[in-house]
Amino acid sequence: MNARSVNIIICGVGGQGIILASNVLCHTAFLEGFDVKKSEVHGMAQRGGTVITHVKYGSKVYSPLIAEGTADFLLAFEKLEALRYSHYLKDNGIAMVNDREIPPMSVLIGAAEYPTDIPKQLDKHCRLYLVKAEKIAHDMGNIRVVNVVLLGVLSRALQFSTDSWKRAIRSNVKARYVDLNISAFHKGRDLVQMA
Repeated sequence: MNARSVNIIICGVGGQGIILASNVLCHTAFLEGFDVKKSEVHGMAQRGGTVITHVKYGSKVYSPLIAEGTADFLLAFEKLEALRYSHYLKDNGIAMVNDREIPPMSVLIGAAEYPTDIPKQLDKHCRLYLVKAEKIAHDMGNIRVVNVVLLGVLSRALQFSTDSWKRAIRSNVKARYVDLNISAFHKGRDLVQMA
């Protein structure tokens, strides 16, 4: 087992299922035998504000907080949130970003403009995977599985067994939605191949 911890930032806006995604990720790492720590920050989450979670796992993890410039992965549920938290990524870290725009209040009231070049900005200092998770979830008939589609994408970069992922999904999702979420996980997993 690698002694160095793996650092993952998950971010988006309230209501996108970020906390559930981080719970499934932590449970999966635990099932794989790792020490896991998690920290959450909710900024007016119920009103579409920023939500960010820090997830660290390894043979021994002492603190859940990830220092700026040390995250291995950024899993972002919205493009502007990806840009907002990209400073957490280490050089050549990997950003997996849902191709979704949710304008913040400053944009809605005309005080700011939503940046049009976010993928270009991100691409300068990380390996970017822009994912159409929203479309996949929509095509599946339930937009709420975007978070698990994105976990499927992330799973390609981690060395966890698909069995552990499925067990974690079963433990964290209501029984009637388990099959849908496992299907969403596989659709996300099939989207990308990590080099």
